[in-house]
Amino acid sequence: MSDLGNRPDLDLDALRRSVADGGSHGDGPATPVELNPFAKQIADQFRDNNYSPTMLIGQFRLFELVSLLAIGLLACYMEPVPADSHFLTRFVVTAVGATLTVLILQLADTYLIPSIRAARRNAKRVLASWAIGFVLTYLGVSIAEGVLYPVEAATIWFLCGGTFLLCERLLTAYAIRNWARNGVMERRAVIVGGGEPAKQFIRALEQQPDNDIRICGIFDDRGSDRSPSVVAGYPKLGTFAELIEFARLARIDMLIIALPASAEARILQLLRKLWILPVDIRLAAHANRLRFRPRSYSHVGTVPMFDIFDKPIRDWDSVAKRAFDIVFTVIAITLLWPIMLGAAIAVKTTSQGPILFRQNRHGFNNEIIKVLKFRSMYTNMSDQTAVKAVTKGDPRVTPVGRFLRKSSIDELPQLFNVLKGELSLVGPRPHAVHAQTGERKYVDVIESYFARHRVKPGVTGWAQIKGLRGELDSDEKIRARTQHDLDYIENWSLLFDLKILFMTPISLLNTDNAY
Repeated sequence: MSDLGNRPDLDLDALRRSVADGGSHGDGPATPVELNPFAKQIADQFRDNNYSPTMLIGQFRLFELVSLLAIGLLACYMEPVPADSHFLTRFVVTAVGATLTVLILQLADTYLIPSIRAARRNAKRVLASWAIGFVLTYLGVSIAEGVLYPVEAATIWFLCGGTFLLCERLLTAYAIRNWARNGVMERRAVIVGGGEPAKQFIRALEQQPDNDIRICGIFDDRGSDRSPSVVAGYPKLGTFAELIEFARLARIDMLIIALPASAEARILQLLRKLWILPVDIRLAAHANRLRFRPRSYSHVGTVPMFDIFDKPIRDWDSVAKRAFDIVFTVIAITLLWPIMLGAAIAVKTTSQGPILFRQNRHGFNNEIIKVLKFRSMYTNMSDQTAVKAVTKGDPRVTPVGRFLRKSSIDELPQLFNVLKGELSLVGPRPHAVHAQTGERKYVDVIESYFARHRVKPGVTGWAQIKGLRGELDSDEKIRARTQHDLDYIENWSLLFDLKILFMTPISLLNTDNAY
């Protein structure tokens, strides 16, 4: 990685590919390390989800749009509609005007957290934006109706809208400051690397008046002589090996690597271990001589950071995906309930034991979830651990179970896992916790295996519709499936999910690898 700091315009895409490719044929990650009691205590403090600033801004923008539209319609209602006009025309013009006003407020940078927090300081910008938006709306209504809108009514409309924006933003600023103090709205970060570079970065961060990053602790492999137990007032919680476990227990948003530029090889080594986590990964750039293209930077105030990896399917994307899951899952259950009922009766009447089989599998961020399936094995032969994969003609599988597995009907109860929020309709398929190929666990075959858990697993996935179903009995199969899963995460979109969803029934016609 020697050219990391020597090429003046290095594209971070090359670095990301280097990290991901470097994890394809490694010796596997280190054995999970137990956190020390102090680190566990800190992790417990951050188990609850925090409120994303991006989500807040989106909701705030939508609230102002709806409110300005309501104020405009109320003002229009106070003024009778001309006989040769229609209320629908006035509604459409007012809606367009409210939308333009929000766009102007956006262009004036009034939808940034620092701007909203400093409501008094930015009042002039807000009023100026509202004035421009109001004039455009006023002219639009007048032109649409062919008569100048009364000045008296327009004055009341303007004053009501301006007063609303000022008062609402003052209240929101107070709420945001309160949420920041209570830890409800913040970006939680862990510093990777201690010593002087970490201290300089933390001090620079603390000097930013609008800093929304809360540092939860520091992790470093070095001894106390090079990395003291407390850096700039923040405790060292453990080693890099313990960091992965900490990030899975706590709701962490960001990992910030604060190492000197001379530690290039160490930075790449760290990235190859940490990129499997569903968090933003940043490289502190305030004191480094590394130079990247401008689009690779993000800032907290004036403190620059390199954006190495971003958390996939975040904020409004996660909301859209969840809505997609609920809508299509309800449709699927509505259409498929007769098949599910028939399968349940067949399982119950042809062999002893429960209808459903529950198995521990890896979920989002490597959490353990219980996935539902129609039982396809004889109860006394069922394998909760899935250490021994089902093979062709496996005597453990019942006759009914063989049909259910070939047709994938046994997977239909997982629709209820989707409604519970444990699975998504589309995503990397969840594997059993102890599943393995031959004598080795999947993670021992491909080091980047756990990177597929950066998103929720799915009932169906990109790998499955490409024919990668059934038994994973070779290194090549698990590598191919993992690569398809990573490609899905990298290229995710709702259209991609829709494509996979509608291609799934066609892919099920190929039962060669389904036992």
